[in-house]
Amino acid sequence: MAFIYNLFVTLLIFGMKVFSLFNDKTKKGVEGRKRSLEKVKAVFTQKDRVIWMHAASLGEYEQGLPVLERLKDHFPEHKILVTFFSPSGYENVVKKKHIADVICYLPFDKKSIINEFITQFNTELFFTVKYDYWYNLLAALKNRNTKIYVISALFYERQSFFTSYGKWFVKQLKKNVDWFFHQTQFSIALAKSIGLLQSSVTGDTRFDRVKQLRERDNHVDHITDFIGNDKAIVFGSSWQAEEKMAEMISRKNRTVKMIIAPHDLKRVEHLKSIFPDAVLYSQISQSQHLDFVSQVLIIDSIGLLSKLYSYADVAVVGGGFHDAGLHNILEAATFGVPVIFGNHYKKNPEADDLIAAEGGKSFKDEYGASEFVLFLTNEDNQEELKTMSQNARRFISDKPDSTTMIIEKILS
Repeated sequence: MAFIYNLFVTLLIFGMKVFSLFNDKTKKGVEGRKRSLEKVKAVFTQKDRVIWMHAASLGEYEQGLPVLERLKDHFPEHKILVTFFSPSGYENVVKKKHIADVICYLPFDKKSIINEFITQFNTELFFTVKYDYWYNLLAALKNRNTKIYVISALFYERQSFFTSYGKWFVKQLKKNVDWFFHQTQFSIALAKSIGLLQSSVTGDTRFDRVKQLRERDNHVDHITDFIGNDKAIVFGSSWQAEEKMAEMISRKNRTVKMIIAPHDLKRVEHLKSIFPDAVLYSQISQSQHLDFVSQVLIIDSIGLLSKLYSYADVAVVGGGFHDAGLHNILEAATFGVPVIFGNHYKKNPEADDLIAAEGGKSFKDEYGASEFVLFLTNEDNQEELKTMSQNARRFISDKPDSTTMIIEKILS
């Protein structure tokens, strides 16, 4: 099976290099990996003691960050490495303020490449977030006596571990991972069913992360002036379905204000075609005198969404009306905002929990979702809106401090 895995990695590398000729995102990942070794060589020495967090993409980075920050507090002399598999994660984080000494792409998981990379420094503690496992990397780190953890682990029935050919993968995890910190009871039950007993349930560290959002300054210039005394709907990481919702809501309620932050800034031009009178955020940030008569504000900048949720009366979070994957619903719920989304969220157990807490609601199509948003923003239904808002905030507040439980175990 090791041969097949290494063949898979070889084919993955070849496929990504070919695909990079036609896809800019893949090209960034391929080109970025060529500089990973150079980056660590420039900053680390073989004597440096390093804490290394690996995240597949931006969501996993946010999930692991509370643990990384706490570890840095306990080990201030250690250096910090953060690696990504996805360009979307790397591109978003590398441009911002962060605690890492080096941020780079995870090298391809070939033994020769991995061994050259990890011998440039001394990794004392490594953790990956959720379920991004690279088996040559794990084996190489364990051979160097690195402590290895999985943070916010999430096992589900369709993973390779539960197939007829999954025994080799399970063996690698059993041999190389010191401890799994699971998000849910269901996840740990699945792990233990295949012999991964080095496990405990500590919950989802994203709850710790979004609780922190309440404590920071969430002011965004011009938003209060745009909303005025009206109700505000924030469409976060919108796709076509959520934008269609905005159209339908706009036709039936001209007083509610809508702030749309698309999942991809390439959609801004399309949004302007739907809402020709909409204001672009970049335009108002350059003007001192704007009369906010438009119903729609299009966010054509990155990095504002989590703050924008603090202004919302209702949040519509994108990705749930198709298989692209539901975006982060917790960033809205933490501010006591009812969250509306599609029903495609198999890998998001928190969505079911938020619905059960009556702080969120999912729909099979944008038509039903639009009608419910109109119901919540109607002046006759403010008690329902208030109750749902309180439920959403309580849903976040009642979650345990996952980070503390994880740190206590790591330090024990």
